[in-house]
Amino acid sequence: MEVYLRKDIEKIGLAGEIIKVGDGFARNFLIPQGLAVEITNHNKSQYITKIRTVENRKEVIATQTSIFADKISILTLTLKKKMHDNGQLYGSINASEIVDALAEKGISITKSQVEFDKSIKSKGTFKVGIKLTTKLKPSLMLTVIAE
Repeated sequence: MEVYLRKDIEKIGLAGEIIKVGDGFARNFLIPQGLAVEITNHNKSQYITKIRTVENRKEVIATQTSIFADKISILTLTLKKKMHDNGQLYGSINASEIVDALAEKGISITKSQVEFDKSIKSKGTFKVGIKLTTKLKPSLMLTVIAE
């Protein structure tokens, strides 16, 4: 069955796409949840014109997001934290500290967008990923120093 997606669904498709899915999946999940609309011969042309306008909007958003990603990738953040004599932190750096440091630089993201390779528990320079979209994940450099 062909359906027009109203919202992004991970591993299925993006909002504004016409995709083919199983009849049961469409009738039992997508359509009742309001996530998709069934494509019939009568409404197919209407949704095809919607796809064109959505594609234009996606291009604009993609260019704005890539500019935002470039801003993030050139950033170096410095956090001053209390440490033991051996250079170990009393706690670890968490996502909300990164969000707050970026907010001071005028960049607004959520905690769920911050990705660490491993927890940061010592002084030094670390790479921190920021997930903007599924394909666009710029990294910034984080330097942790003693207070």
